Amino acid sequence: MTDTLIRATFYPGGRTALLRPGMTLIEAAARAGLVINTPCGGAGTCGKCRVRFDGAAPQPGAVETARLAASEIDQGWRLACQTRLSADGKAHVPRASLFGGRHQIQTASDHDGKRAPDGEIRRIPLEMPPPDMSDAAPDMTRMERALAEALPDWNPASDALSASPDVLRVLGARLRATGFKGAAILRGARLIDYEAVDAAQPLYALAFDIGTTTVAAALLDIETGEEQGVVSTMNPQTAYGDDVLSRIAYAGRDDAALRELQGVILDAVRGSVERLCDESGADARRICNVVFTGNTTMQHLLCGFNPTALGAAPFVSLHKRGVALAASELGLTLHPEAEAYIFPVVGGFVGGDTIAGLLAADMAHAAGPALMVDIGTNGEIVLMHEGVLRAASTAAGPAFEGARISGGMRATNGAIETVTYTDDLEFSVIGGGAPTGLCGSGLIDLCGALLRVGVLRNDGRLLVGDELGAEVPEAIRQRMRTGAQGEPECVLHVSDGAALTFTQRDVREVQLGAGAIRAGIGILLKQAGIAPDDLKQVLIAGGFGSFIRRDNAQRIGLIPHELPHDSIRFAGNTAFSGAKWVAVSRAARRDAEALSARVVHVELNQDPDFAMEFALAMQFPGS
Repeated sequence: MTDTLIRATFYPGGRTALLRPGMTLIEAAARAGLVINTPCGGAGTCGKCRVRFDGAAPQPGAVETARLAASEIDQGWRLACQTRLSADGKAHVPRASLFGGRHQIQTASDHDGKRAPDGEIRRIPLEMPPPDMSDAAPDMTRMERALAEALPDWNPASDALSASPDVLRVLGARLRATGFKGAAILRGARLIDYEAVDAAQPLYALAFDIGTTTVAAALLDIETGEEQGVVSTMNPQTAYGDDVLSRIAYAGRDDAALRELQGVILDAVRGSVERLCDESGADARRICNVVFTGNTTMQHLLCGFNPTALGAAPFVSLHKRGVALAASELGLTLHPEAEAYIFPVVGGFVGGDTIAGLLAADMAHAAGPALMVDIGTNGEIVLMHEGVLRAASTAAGPAFEGARISGGMRATNGAIETVTYTDDLEFSVIGGGAPTGLCGSGLIDLCGALLRVGVLRNDGRLLVGDELGAEVPEAIRQRMRTGAQGEPECVLHVSDGAALTFTQRDVREVQLGAGAIRAGIGILLKQAGIAPDDLKQVLIAGGFGSFIRRDNAQRIGLIPHELPHDSIRFAGNTAFSGAKWVAVSRAARRDAEALSARVVHVELNQDPDFAMEFALAMQFPGS
């Protein structure tokens, strides 16, 4: 391989990246700090990573020739995921191809009030007699005696005080500088710091929810539990594919690829820490705890654990219990003794975010049969019945995140987020203005509206022309047509002659996504021996779930249509809330570990009835 490097320049902005010949343009963009939209994971099937070259453009491949019009290819348009550079190149990246803008990221939960600190990190004022000829006890022994006097729960026989070599190196000098009057900072029975009382500043913890698409972070006062700040951003790993399987495949190439994926998420983590500290005025060196939750793949990649075994049956994770390590091992510059804790998992793709959500929602103590559905890029479903927690994961995300939907996009500026109808369809667009696409919540609303008005049948067929009933309003009738590919479609908006449409193929993708969730629910209910109307409550969790409307979610069968509306509740980002709680509570961490051991992992594909459940769930209930 040649050592010659070539330069890729991206406009607007003029960002550049140096790379070896043969690298894809999407990888070059990632190196330049641009995250390009790749809902299909780089397969070239969605066409949403379009860029236009200035000057000589690379020869188009077969995928581009099939996806792009001949006139577009002549104008220099290419797909970033398919184009490999062999020489310097300049490319314009249109806004529609960028993964950014004002995304709706849910960071709140109605369970956030459960953050009750219980001494995960304790700061204990101590006053010790200095050593003399009558009492020459070692410094650590002297501190143990003082702790036994100060703390009713300290047992000198079992709570042997420990400390790292780094703490011990400075402890003697600090004790004498303070006249043996200061504050010991403890994690359990481990001394992590000692300081003068009058120099004390707040101590902090961090909580992260590492989602497939988004990253949310919170800074907490570790002694009071008060939230000092929250920030959110997009997961930069989306440049390597929207779904976890694409990232597993990329990480499995070699060690360098795995380190690359770990590196970009750790960069996002460090950026979030910097923002939190800048906005709150906190000193990063006072952060003693960091807690991370996410699905199994995200947690593996964060730690640099090879996730390859998760990519094929039987979908084995590296660990089940939580993982504790020094924060410095993740490249975080915090308190020298800061610890990072990675949530325990259930199994397969049911990861730490599910455990965190169960913890925050207190599902283990739910009254009567209860269901929790986390609708995100992947869908996690947990059923609580007669003391047994059953959990499953299902691939619901592609359609609801915009992938494989002709006009689909994420919840950012220009996306239709809600749809209502009277005599015509009415849209609410994120950021205002004309719509440029359809995000998940708008997609569900649209299907619900089309079912109600009678242009979408329960079997998923869109009606056009003479098939439309007389009750269909004229304005909506005018939206229904046969598209260029010969399939029915609904025209949502027309701008400069280009139409934003919702097609028959799009309906099928919605059926697949909703059917996967509904089939998973059906299998869990079957294994528990109960029916949908036996459920006393359903919690809709996750960032995406917080923006959907329950009536339309039921109408398309995403959640059981048999349930009364008042039994369905939106819980917000319970995974993030659970992470915050664990960041300040030893008891919460113990509960998380206990939940991991308790939850029964259900592998849906192993159930003999899953195929039939899925086929039935493809039908829209429609009422």
